[in-house]
Amino acid sequence: MLKILITGGAGFIGSALIRYLLSDTAHSVVNVDKLTYAGNLESLESVAGNARYVFERVDICDGPALARLFATHAPDAVMHLAAESHVDRSIDSPAAFIETNIVGTYTLLEAARHYWSQLADEKKSRFRFHHISTDEVFGDLHGTQALFTETTPYAPSSPYSASKASSDHLVRAWQRTFGLPVIVTNCSNNYGPFQFPEKLIPVIILNALAGKALPVYGNGQQIRDWLYVDDHARALLTVLEHGVIGDTYNIGGHNEKTNLTVVQTLCAILEELKPEKPSHIKQYADLMTYVTDRPGHDVRYAIDASKIARELHWTPKETFETGLKKTVQWYLEHLEWCAHIQDGRYQAGLH
Repeated sequence: MLKILITGGAGFIGSALIRYLLSDTAHSVVNVDKLTYAGNLESLESVAGNARYVFERVDICDGPALARLFATHAPDAVMHLAAESHVDRSIDSPAAFIETNIVGTYTLLEAARHYWSQLADEKKSRFRFHHISTDEVFGDLHGTQALFTETTPYAPSSPYSASKASSDHLVRAWQRTFGLPVIVTNCSNNYGPFQFPEKLIPVIILNALAGKALPVYGNGQQIRDWLYVDDHARALLTVLEHGVIGDTYNIGGHNEKTNLTVVQTLCAILEELKPEKPSHIKQYADLMTYVTDRPGHDVRYAIDASKIARELHWTPKETFETGLKKTVQWYLEHLEWCAHIQDGRYQAGLH
């Protein structure tokens, strides 16, 4: 049994990972989250009373607070997910991405290194620092049939992806220079329950239900590889437990889809699951609206996840169709959770 310190555990992927660890394993969790706008403790209500779960509201840029956490909780591993992650926000306001994704990762690495360096031999040999990153660090695959592999050169396009690329480099440097036992994973686009309603899939679902426009960037032909978040959570633990120190593992869903296809598929699922719709529309697809493309928008991402399948025997359980239907059904059943985010109630009492 491991005690795992998880940064960003109140976010979309972090909360899915914590729910999985506490429901399907014997591991215990220390959830470290600053609770920015994207952090939502309502996503963790199902585990809040679990004896193996502790929440600490701490900013990863706060070195003394991190040192206290390591001394108090003595974790066996760190899984670092805390990050600013919304590309549009990074274009509007890059500073927070530099601060959290670069300075925060550096601060966490230093806290982990000082803690790890003082551990007894057995615990020291078990310790892992697992850095969770994105396929966006690799840039754009437009005009080629190639896939992102673990050795693809970095070519980030946005302030967000550039800040994540920088954090990846820092993590590898701390392994090479200081010997910190690190593992890096780069994942494709995640989707599923509890995703903050600023990302494509929840935006489309909630706008459709409200009879609002369904925005499609440019011509909608941007291609992404879609990964169901619970599959990602299983992959992350697999890498933590069995991955090779210093290695990188790409995690993908084997689901390359254009943004237009994603929106059209969501409309079709909603026609099946929620045929009653606002009176001013006949079909959800009638709400589709093409909007000005995002600056520097990458056209295609696609992950080669053969290494993790071959070496660690992980493959996704969900297809795009099964995962997307589960996601739509979840949102239909949890509109109150969405409403709390949309009207700000989820942050009540936090500030």
